[in-house]
Amino acid sequence: MSETKTAADRPSSVPPATSSVDRFFKISERGSTFGREIRGGFATFFTMAYILVLNPIILGSAEDKYGHHLDTVQLTTATALVAAVMTIVMGVGGNLPLALAAGLGLNAVVAFQIAPRMSWDDAMGLVVLEGLLICVLVVTGLREAVMHAIPQPLKQAISVGIGLFIAFIGFVDAGFVSRVPDIARTTVPVQLGGTGSLAGWPVLVFCLGVLLTVGLLARKVKGAILISIVAMTVLAILVDSLADITSWGLTTPSWPDKVVGTPDFGLIGHFSLFGAFGATGVVTVVLLVFTLVLSDFFDTMGTVVGISAEAGLLDDKGDVPHLGRVLLIDGAAAVAGGAASASSATSYIESAAGVGEGARTGFSNLVTGGLFALALFLTPLLTIVPLQAAAPALVAVGFLMMTQVKHIDWDSYEIAVPAFLTIAVMPFTYSITNGIGAGFVAYVVIKTVLGKAKDVHWLLWGASALFVVYFAIDPIEQVLGVR
Repeated sequence: MSETKTAADRPSSVPPATSSVDRFFKISERGSTFGREIRGGFATFFTMAYILVLNPIILGSAEDKYGHHLDTVQLTTATALVAAVMTIVMGVGGNLPLALAAGLGLNAVVAFQIAPRMSWDDAMGLVVLEGLLICVLVVTGLREAVMHAIPQPLKQAISVGIGLFIAFIGFVDAGFVSRVPDIARTTVPVQLGGTGSLAGWPVLVFCLGVLLTVGLLARKVKGAILISIVAMTVLAILVDSLADITSWGLTTPSWPDKVVGTPDFGLIGHFSLFGAFGATGVVTVVLLVFTLVLSDFFDTMGTVVGISAEAGLLDDKGDVPHLGRVLLIDGAAAVAGGAASASSATSYIESAAGVGEGARTGFSNLVTGGLFALALFLTPLLTIVPLQAAAPALVAVGFLMMTQVKHIDWDSYEIAVPAFLTIAVMPFTYSITNGIGAGFVAYVVIKTVLGKAKDVHWLLWGASALFVVYFAIDPIEQVLGVR
């Protein structure tokens, strides 16, 4: 996976399909096997299962305008349900190894920016509106047209930037890298470990996991990523039972007191589609929905391109197969997330772990979605994998995606500078959307400066203008008096 692969790169001699399921998902046609798809499905689940813990924490820790909190157990059920259903729908309808769940960043916007201005029902109604608007953009062909309008080198830069981004996520989640406290008054924003050096058993588990993962990948061992996750989880359980550990973070790797838990569907359907208009006014609602749409729109765009590129599924023009269906399902996931009070659901870049394990089709989604469905009843058991055991997969896949950087023409400033900003801004701002926005704006500006404005697709002009508004949203809100 060190090259930018397309559908044309697969062997022309395709082994015959072994079953109707094989034919439907094109497993053999894409050079995969049932074993690889199953391993990929497990790897993807274990690298994103943290959302079952983190989403309830983020949404449950906030209160709405009236001081109400969402129930943690109900949030866990809603999060697992939406992830299970929409991941399976993406697998069957989009046939991509692309899992979906409540979007990080988007849930924070809902919890800390939207909910304090209105009731939870009104806030989730805005999420539903955002998803419906995205579906309209897909049906009209605008969302797909924007993706087709992006120059191939910028698509490659998006994939590379995502590689660095998810590797950074891995380092941060494992505690290998941490944010320097503001009270330190230092110019260094991040540091090694929690105090400037590595300390504690959890970080050691992560470091051993990285070494094991890259070693197995170098040896081309089948199931390398999944083997590492399982092995490090077992090691973490042993370490936790023998050593005195203050904290593993979100997930403690210890055998739970009970394996089966009862799901609570109490939040499903609790949303008010237009209640926010009466609570805050039209201008505020428009700006809030704009923020959600733009972030969801371009996060998904980057994720779909990056995952498809790494899986070798892009066609000879660098386009994603069945893109319209994929984007429509992603928009429907946002609607489902709001309707279930789980916040907007979106495509997960952690799906790259499954691709790194060999997944090439939507069949792996059946495995990932099935595990999320099991989590409705077996959450205590399925969430014992600590981040320190799953994060090495993100670091390894980040490396694999990073290798595409060699295909960018670094001698041509009109593409090299936007590509660089795309790659750099993603991990440095912890946002795929910010990186894409920086690259788009720089691309348009440099083309204009060089007298090549006519070479820029009109959709890129429009997208860049929206990103200027996105980056300047704070002063715009102040001018409009909606803060």
